[in-house]
Amino acid sequence: MIRIGSRIRIPEQEVRIHAVRAQGPGGQRVNKIATAAHLRFDIRASSLPEGIKQRLLAMRDRRITREGEVVIKAQRHRTYERNRAEAVERLAELLRNAARAPKRRIATRPPAGAQRRRVERKRHRGRIKALRGPVHGDA
Repeated sequence: MIRIGSRIRIPEQEVRIHAVRAQGPGGQRVNKIATAAHLRFDIRASSLPEGIKQRLLAMRDRRITREGEVVIKAQRHRTYERNRAEAVERLAELLRNAARAPKRRIATRPPAGAQRRRVERKRHRGRIKALRGPVHGDA
């Protein structure tokens, strides 16, 4: 089980992790050993609560595909085990963010004094601009 929060856990069977070759420069073993971890997690087929699934699918995150699958590639470390642990932690962080319910916005109105000052500034600016017009004088 992968722990996301105090109440949320997902079975390891729902997360698919494969070893792939890491990008970037390497040494003598660069083309031999697959140390990067490629994680895939299907949101729709998971056992997550429905509310978290909906928030995850609504997220504008490039790691979430149109089909509703989270794809994470971890390749920062030299060993597959550390990259695997990092990929799982990044998935857990994404799920923690989705588990937090968004704060309800309370509509507010500007105070009367602020509205009055705004209108007065507009009037003042209008008077300044009116003085920019052509000058009509006695000739």
